[in-house]
This record gives sequence, C-alpha cells and structure tokens, in this order.
Amino acid sequence: MRTLRTLMTVVLAGAGLFGTAGAAVADSPSPGPSAGADAESAAPTEAGTSFRTATAIKPEQRATADASTGDYLYWVLPVDAGQRATVKAKVTLPQSARHGAATWQLDVYDGLRRHQACMYGARTRTAAQDAGSVELSCTLRTVRAWAEPWSNDPLPGSYYVRLTVVDLPKEDLGLPVHAEVEATTADTGGAHAVDGTLAAPLVPGASTATPQAEESTAPGEAAALGEPDGGWSSGGWSDRWLWTAAGGLLAALAGLAGYRFTRGSGRPSHVPPGA
Repeated sequence: MRTLRTLMTVVLAGAGLFGTAGAAVADSPSPGPSAGADAESAAPTEAGTSFRTATAIKPEQRATADASTGDYLYWVLPVDAGQRATVKAKVTLPQSARHGAATWQLDVYDGLRRHQACMYGARTRTAAQDAGSVELSCTLRTVRAWAEPWSNDPLPGSYYVRLTVVDLPKEDLGLPVHAEVEATTADTGGAHAVDGTLAAPLVPGASTATPQAEESTAPGEAAALGEPDGGWSSGGWSDRWLWTAAGGLLAALAGLAGYRFTRGSGRPSHVPPGA
C-alpha cells in the first residue's frame, strides 16, 4: 500500500509538470518583429489596390497608407496553425466639410480568397458627418493545421485584409483619408490542435508553383508571399501530447488502485484452511 501511494505521488507530480509545460506552450507569445525604431521604420506606408498587389505586413506591425475615399486598400500577413489573429484598422477622415455619414468595412480573406467570419469585433462602422476618425476590428477563428475539404475552417497561410468605404454620399468620393492597420496573433495552445497538416500553406501560387519557379524567386519575394520569419509550423506537435500522456498514467494508476481496494485481504477468517 505504501508503494502504491509513493507511485501515485510521483505520477501526480509528473502530471503537474506536464500541466506547467502545456500552459507555458499555450501562453507563449507568437513570434513577431522586435519593437523598436527599426521595426517602426520598416513598416509599410502604402497599401495595395487588389489581392495581387496587396502589401505584405507582419504581425505586431502597424502599416499606414494615404488614400482617397472610395479606394480599396489591401494588405497581406501570415497566420500559422494554432494562432488566433486580430486585425484592427483606424481611418482618419478629412477635416473638410463632408456631405453625410460614411460606412467603412474591414474584410479578411484567406489564401483561397474565401471570406472569413469574425468571432467578435466591429468590422463595419458608420462615421458621423462630423466624426474625425473611425475604428474597426475583427478577431478571426483559430487557424487549424488541417480541415475537411468541404469546410470553411481557417487554414495556415496568407490572410488578406481589405479596408474600404461601402456607403457614403457621392459628393464625398475622392476625399483624402489616412488609414492605419495592425494585426496581432496569439497562440491558443493544443486545445485547437488537430491531427494532420497541410502539404502546403495557403499562400498565393502555392497550388501552381514549380521547383524551378521557387528557385528563381528573388530574395525579397519571400515576405510578399506571407511566410513567417521562422517558417511554417509542421502541425505535428502540440501540448495535447503532454495531456494525453498524463491522462494515460492517471488512468493506469486508477486501475491499479481499484484492483488493490476490491480484491480483498485474502481468505476470510471464518473459513477453515483447506476448505
């Protein structure tokens, strides 16, 4: 009995270590560029006008652009498996007199250009005629390493951010505006992990790229395809393995304890020997 209690103590201590390791993995911040003057100076100051010309940005990087009211502004950023992305945008409206309210909208598309729904956030907002700015936000669902072909689950790869005005008086078209966009990513840990991984992330041209084309790619084009600095994760490891191992050990201990307590102490005292 003393040996069983000692074994249970050791295993429970190991399970505690597993839980600490899992929490450390889940709470670790997502990789991103270091904050400082260099990161700020490298932030893009222009936006693309279509999916093909979208400006590449990195997580935790604030991109700006000067445009005209009515333009479509596009950015692209990488989001890896197990990450939950939040995109925020701020539009500074012109100081000149406007003719009415304007409704701005923030949309996010994946590498297959499928529109991704927001878990929460205000992706559409109306600015009053005298408002100086309008802010929008969109928090996406956690990106999965793999999903069924028929599903619309977010997958690792490039994510396009589109900012535009969707409703305003015609007289206000063409007025100058200043846009700011910033995306952040948070690792959610193994709670959202799945078995399996994609053969290639959903980046532009991933389905038609050839080895010759990849070898001829210019050194500066990797960022334009939205690849993270450390590369894409394989999706084969998550802290769910730690919890699975700890659960298996605890189940084995429970079985041993149940057998120990239910088998009894041996022959009853009222039964004569040899009976």
